[in-house]
Amino acid sequence: MFLSVFDMFKVGVGPSSSHTMGPMVAAARFLDLLRVSPFDAAGLRASLHGSLAFTGVGHATDRATILGLAGFAPETYDRDKADAALADITETHTLRPDGLPELKFDPGSDLVFDYDRALPGHANGMTLYATDAQGDVILSQVYYSVGGGFVLTEEELAAGKDTDEGDPVPYPFKSAAEMLQMARDSGKTIAGMKRANEIARGCETSFAKGTARLWQVMNDCIERGLTTDGILPGGLKVRRRAKGIHDALIAERGLNQSAPHTINDWMSVYAMAVNEENAAGGQVVTAPTNGAAGVLPAVLRYYLDHVPGSSERHVEDFLLTAAAIGGLVKYNASISGAEAGCQAEVGSAAAMAAAGLCAVMSGTPEQVENAAEIALEHHLGMTCDPVKGLVQVPCIERNGLGAIKAVSAASLALRGDGQHFVPLDSVIETMRQTGADMHERYKETSLGGLAVNVPNC
Repeated sequence: MFLSVFDMFKVGVGPSSSHTMGPMVAAARFLDLLRVSPFDAAGLRASLHGSLAFTGVGHATDRATILGLAGFAPETYDRDKADAALADITETHTLRPDGLPELKFDPGSDLVFDYDRALPGHANGMTLYATDAQGDVILSQVYYSVGGGFVLTEEELAAGKDTDEGDPVPYPFKSAAEMLQMARDSGKTIAGMKRANEIARGCETSFAKGTARLWQVMNDCIERGLTTDGILPGGLKVRRRAKGIHDALIAERGLNQSAPHTINDWMSVYAMAVNEENAAGGQVVTAPTNGAAGVLPAVLRYYLDHVPGSSERHVEDFLLTAAAIGGLVKYNASISGAEAGCQAEVGSAAAMAAAGLCAVMSGTPEQVENAAEIALEHHLGMTCDPVKGLVQVPCIERNGLGAIKAVSAASLALRGDGQHFVPLDSVIETMRQTGADMHERYKETSLGGLAVNVPNC
């Protein structure tokens, strides 16, 4: 099993990887399908199902779908151009994607939120249609946004998870047990094995540049969040808090009056900065999702700014180790809040961040696996219940607490020798089972939990 670090960490746009980035990617794939189709399309339609319908407006799924059908992509998203295109589409009821004729599309009638019919493959389902001049459907395709910006067609999902058909990699571990055995046999770290896999599939120079860019985008996102205040969009009137907290922390430096637990505020403010930017529709990196995008950058920034002996040279190892753990979770369970609750998003992110921190602090592969296990174990059962379907409450603060748990998990693992009672594989399987048992009200539908017990108007 091979999942690239650039699949796990994708540069994109907020507020949601599964509800914003995924539908935009699906729409782009449908345009590609249409470009090679023998049919002459005159118009497009779309229907959103399951979680994409219930929380679609709060997650800007409608906007993302329309812009995707107009030719926009998450990795090259330009907000000003997108706003102009959306205004034109709303006025003219016309899409103008490259390589295709002008296509009729009325946002008011051609984009349907179907609250009654969930698609069978995944909670995040959508169907895209092409129509002829008479309005008859000439081409359709079902897509599932399965978390972290990953999109599968109905056929791809049915084919199973293990669809990697690329060149063989030297360390193709599918479980934590296999990963640890390969590390023992090879004498390599988890990052070392992951790096060898990446280079076997690509160029070493471009790989190094790519990982450097990932951290640059993450850190830039932190900086924007720490220096921007105001009210977040969406109607809840949630106030940005990261700038104010950061300003206060800076003012307290050197006063010799800070309590030891103030370090938790630093971890939290880094994470909150990212997720406030995500909630505002800014550029973020899936880690492994947008809703959990603040945890890993916060822990990495904590390491670089607050841990003696830290070095930027270790950033790549941090990301590689984290991606290895994230790949195991995705392959064997889920990173989708709509499929398994927030344990699959912030829980996975905390496990990834804990593993990365443990690795760059000289942890053994066994200690790294232990760190990931501790972090994920103590997020089991966490629901996904965003108020008004917005990735704001409780999501922003939850990332801060996820970062704190990740650092604590890494610290506990480093105090041990790597031997522990519960294997990471067992926790991942438990998370999968817990997600399957969880009622859909608590899986990113905003039909239960905080979403209905907090006034949201």
